[in-house]
Amino acid sequence: MLAASLLYLPGMVLDLLGLVTCRTMGESSTIKMVKSKSWTMVKHFEGLPKLEDFKLEEKELPPLKDGELLLESVFLSVDPYMRPYSKRIMKPGDVMIGSQVARVVESKNPAFEVGTYHVTNVGWTTHFISDGAGVHSLPKEWPENLPRSLAVGAAGMPGCTAYFGLLEICNPKEGEVVLVNCAAGAVGSLVGQIAKIKGCKVVGSAGSDDKVTYLKEIGFDEAFNYKTVSSLEEALKNASPEGYDCYFENVGGNYADVALQQMKQFGRISVCGAISMYNDSVPATGPYIQPYILFKQLRMEGFVVSRWIQRYPEAQKQLLQWIAEGKLKYHEHVTNGFENMPAGFIGMLTGENIGKAVIKV
Repeated sequence: MLAASLLYLPGMVLDLLGLVTCRTMGESSTIKMVKSKSWTMVKHFEGLPKLEDFKLEEKELPPLKDGELLLESVFLSVDPYMRPYSKRIMKPGDVMIGSQVARVVESKNPAFEVGTYHVTNVGWTTHFISDGAGVHSLPKEWPENLPRSLAVGAAGMPGCTAYFGLLEICNPKEGEVVLVNCAAGAVGSLVGQIAKIKGCKVVGSAGSDDKVTYLKEIGFDEAFNYKTVSSLEEALKNASPEGYDCYFENVGGNYADVALQQMKQFGRISVCGAISMYNDSVPATGPYIQPYILFKQLRMEGFVVSRWIQRYPEAQKQLLQWIAEGKLKYHEHVTNGFENMPAGFIGMLTGENIGKAVIKV
């Protein structure tokens, strides 16, 4: 009894292990066919995503053509934006959106050497073929002692989000007070540290005592657990009785309703996210914010970081320098195994992570 069933075709033998043996004029060669695994979205999420909303699929990739390269994902990113954007740009059956650090394992494109690492945005998949478009090399100044996973973290899109969202929109001045919510997350933890580098007082809130401890370890002047305080309003007042010049918004909902009341005249609010509202089946209602914006003369601006994509190299160079100097600390919440991507994504949405949530294949 053969270990694997065989299908005989003229000129070749195919087995179920993915090996192709070609026979031509008495010669033979064996080629390993690459199988790619991908997580697809079964249906649009209702409330918090569930494990059964995802399906693991496998397909065999064709041989490379001239100009193409084969990459394998090494680290994949899970981020809050995936939740709202899945409804905006995906349909059931699509591969889940997302970015990864990937290594070139085969190349027929002279611009990409085998063994080099790049950042791509092809979704939750283990192996993929590219013509080189949208394949971004890690910065040349990447320090050898830094994990490459930071290319989708503190020195990647989340780092650029913190850098541009704070400096371009809030434009904090030395001595000002900056408020950051979801402050122990991938973006918030960097925002607070960049504000400290700029000479600001920084107040952060997070959803567990461990996260509050972490915020104090990385230099936040004040930090509190918003889930355990008796009054969010009092907690914000106690942390900064004089109010806030800048507010980096990641949460939305009731938190924002309360925080806007604590802003100083001519305060600036950078709206990066609204994670507390992403899983709402019914849109939340709350106080009207226009009076606070009007009478405090606030400036409130939302942003998607891709507006500064041409300036990413500038931000990455500065972020890597701050990391090397010890001014910018990072923390990664690593989930091992591609099979655990949905669980890692759901865990990130429920606040399990400190710092950046990544999946290690």
